[in-house]
Amino acid sequence: MPKLDEITTRAGDSGQTGLVDGSRIQKSSQRVRTYGTVDELNSVFGLVRCEDLPAGLNQKLLQLQNELFNLGGELATPIESEIYARIPRIRQQQIDRLEGWIQEARSCLEPAENFVLPGGSRAAAALHLARTVTRRCERELVALLETEQINPLCLAFLNRLSDLCFVWARLCNENGRADIHWQPGFHPD
Repeated sequence: MPKLDEITTRAGDSGQTGLVDGSRIQKSSQRVRTYGTVDELNSVFGLVRCEDLPAGLNQKLLQLQNELFNLGGELATPIESEIYARIPRIRQQQIDRLEGWIQEARSCLEPAENFVLPGGSRAAAALHLARTVTRRCERELVALLETEQINPLCLAFLNRLSDLCFVWARLCNENGRADIHWQPGFHPD
């Protein structure tokens, strides 16, 4: 485990940052944008965990936070690096688990009669925020895949995660009963 005694290193003052393998790249690179957005998503999940949540959800979110930290490390390690094989990586069983959690949550939900607006409870609103940041992570990863070789399971993981955020948001809205539905052409009078 790394020791984090020195927080201010000044190593990034030139606009570059270090990757896990020790190589340096520009902070404006697509790789840094991608794993930075994963870090942002992890922070949003930290906020979600501060809310009143259905039983068992806090522990699942904690597991996801650890996996997102691993994902960030994977994206911060070039696949051709000699240490890539030794770092935690996204695996198919993680995607399968997300799919199981989606089905578990869906089995408790009222059917959605229309598009759902972000909101309702604070927990649901925070999970909708997590969903939208997850979608941005996906877009950043797709852009990175255009120029870099990346584990393709990372994209599938993020895609399932955004779906999971949606159903968990509905779960936090009294199993969908307190969802706020889109009203086309709504004009308050």
